[in-house]
Amino acid sequence: MPLGIDRSHFYEEKVKHIEKSNRVKDERIGSLETENAMLYLKLAQLRGALQHTRQESIEIHEQFEDESRFRKSVAESACKFKQELDNIKKDMQSVQNAAKEIPKQFNEQVQYANSVVQRHKMAFQSQSSSLSELQERLAHMELTLHDVTDRHAKEKKRRQELHNTLMELRGNIRVHCRVRPLMDFDRGQEDMSSFGRQGAKSEVVVHFVDDENVCVRTTKHNKVFEYERVYDMTETQNGLFDEVQPMLTSLLDGYNICIMAYGQTGSGKTHTMLGSHKNEDYNPTRETHPDEGVIPRAARELFRLTSEKQKGTHTVEVSVVEIYNNDIRDLLSHDPNIKHDINTGQDNSISLPTIISKQVDTVYDVMCLVQHGLHTRRESATLVHEHSSRSHLVVTLTVVSPAPSFFSKNSAPGDKPTAYSKTLQPTPRDSKGRSSSLSSSGSMPSGSMWQSNDLSTNSAGQAVIKTKLQLVDLAGSECVGMSGVKGQALRETANINKSLSALADVLGALAEHRAHVPYRNTRLTHLLQDSIGGDAKLLILLCVAPAQRYITESLQSLGFGARARQVQRGQTKRRLPSSAEKVSLDTPKNSRSISVTGPPPFSQR
Repeated sequence: MPLGIDRSHFYEEKVKHIEKSNRVKDERIGSLETENAMLYLKLAQLRGALQHTRQESIEIHEQFEDESRFRKSVAESACKFKQELDNIKKDMQSVQNAAKEIPKQFNEQVQYANSVVQRHKMAFQSQSSSLSELQERLAHMELTLHDVTDRHAKEKKRRQELHNTLMELRGNIRVHCRVRPLMDFDRGQEDMSSFGRQGAKSEVVVHFVDDENVCVRTTKHNKVFEYERVYDMTETQNGLFDEVQPMLTSLLDGYNICIMAYGQTGSGKTHTMLGSHKNEDYNPTRETHPDEGVIPRAARELFRLTSEKQKGTHTVEVSVVEIYNNDIRDLLSHDPNIKHDINTGQDNSISLPTIISKQVDTVYDVMCLVQHGLHTRRESATLVHEHSSRSHLVVTLTVVSPAPSFFSKNSAPGDKPTAYSKTLQPTPRDSKGRSSSLSSSGSMPSGSMWQSNDLSTNSAGQAVIKTKLQLVDLAGSECVGMSGVKGQALRETANINKSLSALADVLGALAEHRAHVPYRNTRLTHLLQDSIGGDAKLLILLCVAPAQRYITESLQSLGFGARARQVQRGQTKRRLPSSAEKVSLDTPKNSRSISVTGPPPFSQR
């Protein structure tokens, strides 16, 4: 451009033009940005619509597939139903064909049944006479069997009665054996899994054979023991007493009775005599309890028998003593530690004049006194038995009954003898409650055939007869090594075993008819001299534990019972008033034979 030309106006216009152009461009840019934003928004909307359309398309596709599967399953089901329908049609056709054959088959079966019935009818008619004969023979055989059964029962009862009569004539001791069931303490330290199994210490080796035999299975051979009665493990207290009960009738006939439980510790003696240890009071109830033992049942039977007699003619007295460490203690005394001596009369009768005897009227009174005595009885736990008795318990029930009136001191010579007097006054008692009707020597029954010093007189001078029921719960023999006793308990065990050994010695001497019988070796044998020596009907209840760990003690107990059965003491003596003496035609050596003037004794009238 040539110099000197003024170009300012040119630049201003050009700047304006450019600015205008820029403004137009800016406006265009703004409008484009706005349009672009709108397009982006529209694009987002279209993308959302596309996504929704795709989701709907997927759902429609899934519905289509579900519908296709459903149609396919429906088609398959329809095909299956069609096949089943075809099969049903075929079955229906076969049923229709069979239904058409049924009348024909039914007629054939009816004809066959008629022919069979006809044949059986003819056979029945031909055999009716034979059936009548068989029925007659069967009836005759039933009658014969019934007759034989009755005869067998009668013969068995007669044999038992004859056996009992023979036992009484010989004076043999009756022995019953009771096998108790296995108890939890029989397993000792063994596991419960081996309890009672073969080879274990708790294995049962003492087995009930029958009512008269018991078997002990040892490693070498089996030993069978026979007794008058054997009770198995399931025998109840009531079942056992049913066998003992007949002896009690003799008590009111004038005979002394002694029932003694013998066996090792833990064999069930106290359970048999008193009742279950589960009831520490030994069931002193007025009603019969299924667990009560021989003592409460015997007392209940005794009161039943006396209730059948004339009212007021019989009274009952009870005494409870224990023999502890060879000392006699009165358990009804205020001081049971006082020792009592045995009094021997001129006729060798045995009595305890210093003990307390209390009159009772019910079995509840008896058991309350027995329970009172048991509270002071010596008892402790050993490894063998939790309630081991450490003393011998002797419960004596004395029955005071009227003698015939002609034995009374005030009977006139012309009075006619009567069976029993009409009244009997209560037995006089001293301030301590003891019976004061003993003789001056304090003696008890004598050893003559008819006991003459078991009679006292009441305040009216009437003669009365005393008979006694001795119920003895012996302490159990035990092995020191098994029981684990020490100290005082060891001394108790020594005295218990010594007294039981002395009892076996006495029975051995009686069985061998030795000139000297060692009754006085212990207080137990001395106190029971009347019962063992023949002044009482004696029953020994052997109690045996069945487990292998006690087999030595069980064999010893069973052997004791077998030896006791061999004792023949002569006929049991009956009580008679002191105003009468026995007439003996065959006078044994060292016995008295004194004539009697007046009415004959009971057995001769």
